Amino acid sequence: MRTTIVASSVLKLTIDYEQAKKLPIAGKGVMSDVVSVGGHLWRIQCYPRGYHGHGDDKGEYLSIFLAHMSSTTTSAKAILDVFLMDKDGKPSVKDEIRFLHTFKCSQVRQSSGWPQFVKWTTPEKDYLAEGHITIVCAIMVTDDSPIPVPPSDIGTHLGSLLDCADGTDVTFIIDGETFHAHRALLAARSPVFRAELFGSMAEATMPCITLHEIAPATFKVMLRFMYNDALPGEEELGDSSIEMFENLLAAADRYALDRLKLICAQKLWDKVSVDTVSTVLACAETNNCPELKNKCIDFFVVEENFKEAMFTDSYALLVLKFPSVIA
Repeated sequence: MRTTIVASSVLKLTIDYEQAKKLPIAGKGVMSDVVSVGGHLWRIQCYPRGYHGHGDDKGEYLSIFLAHMSSTTTSAKAILDVFLMDKDGKPSVKDEIRFLHTFKCSQVRQSSGWPQFVKWTTPEKDYLAEGHITIVCAIMVTDDSPIPVPPSDIGTHLGSLLDCADGTDVTFIIDGETFHAHRALLAARSPVFRAELFGSMAEATMPCITLHEIAPATFKVMLRFMYNDALPGEEELGDSSIEMFENLLAAADRYALDRLKLICAQKLWDKVSVDTVSTVLACAETNNCPELKNKCIDFFVVEENFKEAMFTDSYALLVLKFPSVIA
C-alpha cells in the first residue's frame, strides 16, 4: 500500500537552558505555538527535566512529545522527525528520531513521543547556542487509504445494449423466436462468431441468421452471458437447471466460450450424484471438457459410488455411447 504525504510543516521550539535547569524534576513543560497541518492542530511539548507520566523518571532525560490538539471526526496519521539543532545552527542527525503514529480522532490533546529523548546533560555539551537549545519537529501528515474505485459495471452497460436493441445489426431466429445482437460484440467474444460474421462464410452478409441444434432458452442465456459475463440465478433457470447447464456447456463448446464452458462444468460438478454422474460424464465427453470428465471419473473410482451408479439407466446409456470411458 502506498503512503501519501498530504501536508507537512516544521515546528521549532527554543528553550532557555538556564531557566530550564531551574524547573522541578518531571515538572512543568515548555510548549511551542500551535500550528495547523493537514487539517489538524499540533504543538511540541517539551519537558526539560523529564515527564511526570514516566514512572521511573529521575530528571535525567529531556522528554519530547508531539500533541494532537484537534477535536475532529477523522483520525490523523503522521510521520514525525524530531532532532536538535547543534551549536552551529545545523540539524543534528546523531539524536534524530523518526516514527509513524496514528492519532485517534476521539482523543483531544493526545500526544506521542519520547520520555527519554536525550540525556539532560547532552544539550549543554553538544547543542547549547547562546544559552538556548532548539528542538525541531517535522510533521508529515499521511494518508494511506486508497482512492475508492467502484467495481466494474461494464457488464451492466453492455447488458443494457441487449435489452434496448440499440445499434443491433444482426438477428438470429431459433424455432420462431427472434434475438437481436451486435456483430462486433459477438465477434469479440467468440472466434466462431468472428469467423461466421466477418469471415468468408455466407452468414457474414446475412442480416438474419437461422440457427439449428440449439434451444431458444439456451441461446438466450448464452447471449446474455456474452454481453454481461454472468449467468442468471438458478431460480431463473427453473427446476431443469442441470439440463440447462448441460446445454449451455455444449453451446459454449460450439462457440468457443471457454469461461462459460468452465462455469457450466463447475455448476454440473456441484450437482453430481450417483443418479446424475453418468449423464454429466457423457456431457463432458461429448463436449470435450476434460476438467469435468476427470472429476466424474474420480467420483466413479469410489467403490460405493460406482456400485450405486451402475444400476441407473443413465449408466447403461453411457456404456453404450462411450464404452471406452468406463473401461
